[in-house]
Amino acid sequence: MNDIHKLLRIELLVIVLFVVGKRSRPFFLEGDYPEWWKIFLLSFPNFCEAIIGTLTLTMLGLIFNRRWLKPEHQLQSRHIYIIATLLASIYVIAQEFKLHNIGGKNVFDPMDVVFSVVGLIVAYTLVHFLQPKLTA
Repeated sequence: MNDIHKLLRIELLVIVLFVVGKRSRPFFLEGDYPEWWKIFLLSFPNFCEAIIGTLTLTMLGLIFNRRWLKPEHQLQSRHIYIIATLLASIYVIAQEFKLHNIGGKNVFDPMDVVFSVVGLIVAYTLVHFLQPKLTA
């Protein structure tokens, strides 16, 4: 369970960054700041969303795999990481291309897609590097 707690702490940090970024946007967008900074602030939530989604699905997948599947049917952890990232990718990318509006009204922006893809890569790299498992 320690690995799940580690992922949860990372996810909480990302949520705090997401909230701080969203709350500070009006101040920076109205000010005289470089355009790259404004693009970053507008697209950063997509980066966070990709990470949060991947980590959440990874945690749920590990719990489901360990607690509800018989040992002979359980998946290897690395397969759960891939499945979680793929499911998060479908959700995040489909939202960016306006295939659904489950996260609120979305406006297509190519930089949002870039930030989402980078967030998915970072999230997968993170779980691949940490190799979280559910024990006991």
